[in-house]
Amino acid sequence: MAYQLYRSSTVGITLQDTLDELVKNGQMSPFLAGKVLQQYDVSINEAFKENVKTCLTFTGSRLSSYQFCDNVWTLRLKDVEFCSKNHVIAKVDKVKIVACESDGEGGKQKTEGSMKKTNKKKPT
Repeated sequence: MAYQLYRSSTVGITLQDTLDELVKNGQMSPFLAGKVLQQYDVSINEAFKENVKTCLTFTGSRLSSYQFCDNVWTLRLKDVEFCSKNHVIAKVDKVKIVACESDGEGGKQKTEGSMKKTNKKKPT
């Protein structure tokens, strides 16, 4: 099962809008549109797993809220600083992190996630 985390990304939203239009115009069946979205979920998760090797660290001054439901963590932090190799990349007022369990290498569990940040501050 692939998580649907990336459907709310720009690419995911655009794909859904395009599929909706094709279904509305009778050029694609709703069943096929659903299959395309399922394949998108699988493909985007696999692409990130294989191609993204960047590691970021972050610190926040305050954890606003957290929730754990259906093996999915949702964290909301305030005044967050993102760093890569001791270099500050960005500072933001708020960030929402969604992290899900997935099969890692050798069958071990690891966490995948996505982040949504708002109100950017200029890096120092």
